[in-house]
Amino acid sequence: MATETQLAPLELQSLPNFGSPRTDDARSRSEETLIHHLEPVDRGRDAWMVLIAGFVFEALFWGFPMSFGVFQDYYASLPEFEEDAGSIATIGTVAQALCYLGAPISALLTKRFPKYRRHQIWLSWPFCILGLLAASFASSVPVLIVTQGVMYGLGFVILTYPIISMINEWWVARKGMAFGLISAASGATGAVMPFIMTALLERYGYRITLRACAVAMVFLTGPLIPLLKSRLPASDQAQLARTEWSFLRNPLFWVYGTAILTQGLGFFFPVNFLPTYATSMGISTTGGALLLSLVSIAQVLGQFAVGYLSDKSLPVSLLATVCCTTASVASFTLWGFSKSLAQLIPFSLIYGFFAFGFSTMRVGMGREVGGDPLATYAIYVFLQGVGNILVGPISVALTTRPVSLQEYGCGKYGSMVLLTGASSLLATIFIAGWHLYRVFVHPRLA
Repeated sequence: MATETQLAPLELQSLPNFGSPRTDDARSRSEETLIHHLEPVDRGRDAWMVLIAGFVFEALFWGFPMSFGVFQDYYASLPEFEEDAGSIATIGTVAQALCYLGAPISALLTKRFPKYRRHQIWLSWPFCILGLLAASFASSVPVLIVTQGVMYGLGFVILTYPIISMINEWWVARKGMAFGLISAASGATGAVMPFIMTALLERYGYRITLRACAVAMVFLTGPLIPLLKSRLPASDQAQLARTEWSFLRNPLFWVYGTAILTQGLGFFFPVNFLPTYATSMGISTTGGALLLSLVSIAQVLGQFAVGYLSDKSLPVSLLATVCCTTASVASFTLWGFSKSLAQLIPFSLIYGFFAFGFSTMRVGMGREVGGDPLATYAIYVFLQGVGNILVGPISVALTTRPVSLQEYGCGKYGSMVLLTGASSLLATIFIAGWHLYRVFVHPRLA
């Protein structure tokens, strides 16, 4: 485990050295005082408070768009949205895509101006909530896209990276576990949120449901903002504000990036379409919500487990290929041939555990390629988000056939199932192929 004494040289780089022998003793005493006052990493009350507060923020704010499949199913049933029914999926897609595609910009702003991280939180936190509140007054799909989609997604991506950068300061040797927990946060809420949203939508409609969600987020997250604080003093934050880009010259960075991009092309289809897929098979909306809930429960277990294992010096490439291969096989078989709720349940559990477990590897991959951890993390998030923004147009192109329970993937969703499985399989091929190339063709790279 890294200790604060081990981290001190990096943290004290910004302390001035005037070169005078008279000041050497004073400077040493100043350094010793600073080391003494720095809180320890990977343990202690403050480290856990920041992590827990970050978990709650991620769970509520990230869990909401991840549960959009329930809203999509509900909006599609309303006569007032029937004219733009084909654009309903864009609402959730835009919200999630901004969270992914805006990651590098938000991360770089956070890195460049670390002393304004709390300002970012106080600016973006109400913007998310106002997005939901404004959506409750919407009477058309385009307005929902702007409010529940753009406003919410933009607010969230500005909110999340100051929190992530704080967690990055407090957790070092156990960073995989910490980020695995943060990544699993949306799944923790997603385990129950689909049921809550389904019940609220059926009983009160979307207007009251969205307003209730906005109010709940104010009371559940507002009191936690004071717990989000930095570990390093302002001088060290300024010193560390410069991003090191040498990792871009590492071929492994691009191998992992290609795998993440490829896997992302099919990764989001089950989360967005399982409720609709279940409804087309005659399964109730409650059954569709159950499938999303099971995916979320498995996500929590998978992301925490994979994050924990990545801290134990297990090869990142091994963990990544196991996750992608298992998710691919589950998609081709358990999803494609499912004809009932009982058959979709094991797919939801296996896919949620392994597909989401792969997304946790962004931290381990960044650690392996070197460079700034916040920068590599944000770029990998961006690459996965490319697939998210393409969910809408790709899904329209892939679901032109009618529903047929006798056909693979119920006919209408067969091509979607194949793309989901193929994308994970290609990610496996890229990672495994690179390592085989290093071992057998260019062993000096190994």
